[in-house]
Amino acid sequence: MSPSAPIFLVWGAEGWIGSQLLSLLHQQGKTAHGTTARMHEQSEVRAVLDKIQPTHVINCAGKTGRPNVDWCETHKLETMESNGLGMLVLVSECEKRGVHCCVLATGCIYTSTYTPDNRTLLSAPFKETDAPNFTGSFYSATKAPIETFLKNYPSCLTLRLRMPVSADLHPRSFVTKILNYNRVVDIPNSHSLLPNLLPVVIAMAEHRETGVFNFTNPGAISHNEVLSLYKDIVDPSYEWKNFTLEDQAGVIVAERSNCALDSTKLLETVKGYQAEGLEVEVPEIREAYRRCFEVIRDSGVVQQKGGAGSVLGSQALPVA
Repeated sequence: MSPSAPIFLVWGAEGWIGSQLLSLLHQQGKTAHGTTARMHEQSEVRAVLDKIQPTHVINCAGKTGRPNVDWCETHKLETMESNGLGMLVLVSECEKRGVHCCVLATGCIYTSTYTPDNRTLLSAPFKETDAPNFTGSFYSATKAPIETFLKNYPSCLTLRLRMPVSADLHPRSFVTKILNYNRVVDIPNSHSLLPNLLPVVIAMAEHRETGVFNFTNPGAISHNEVLSLYKDIVDPSYEWKNFTLEDQAGVIVAERSNCALDSTKLLETVKGYQAEGLEVEVPEIREAYRRCFEVIRDSGVVQQKGGAGSVLGSQALPVA
């Protein structure tokens, strides 16, 4: 390894996305380390950075709530400590050391306009330059101001994910969540398909991109479209029922963000990487879901209500 070879440090390396990124970095032959140090503890952050001496930090840590963002409504101090104070401490300490810091953030800071039945988008997808307009949850209300602060750090890259999905039935994946709901709303949204996007995270970090990017596959897709694709490709026996946003409001604490993001800036950047010979791609959302579900189908695992994965024609197995 040459002295100038990049050294990656994944913050939140034992989390769902962080562990996938660390594994992918190793698969690509990169020098990569992981940490679970608490971001809001400045002494811990400094110690880890000084020990590892990374050239690139990818931050996957933060509070999203378990089992969902409603948790943040009753744990506001913990949420602010991680998503606010911790984020600023980490990015600031990276900046002092000339370390590029890529932050996996959220696009759940907007709300789009829909037809009365919520089946069709009326407003244009939000661009990176559009001001946030959603504060219906404490989680989202903490995210928008922090993003504004992060824009002032010259070595910081902010990637806005929405409803992330993996090519398995991990409990944190958007697909697994809605498969286990008794009823689901049906409204178009932008989604982030991780099998396509995680390699792009690494490419963008290596290119030391900065600023804010909507980090979603192009297009918007409704819950029913996702479940129909799952039924067609993975499990023909799967059935579901819908309910309205008004009905949903009766069983959740915090309002949910529903929106479409404009991925043009991301696609133009990826096109440049492809011209360099990098094998990265961000397919249209329906094509991305189709490929994702084909991987799940070929693994032989389907999702049962209650969260237990099962192998077709075999005994029940826990979800990976």
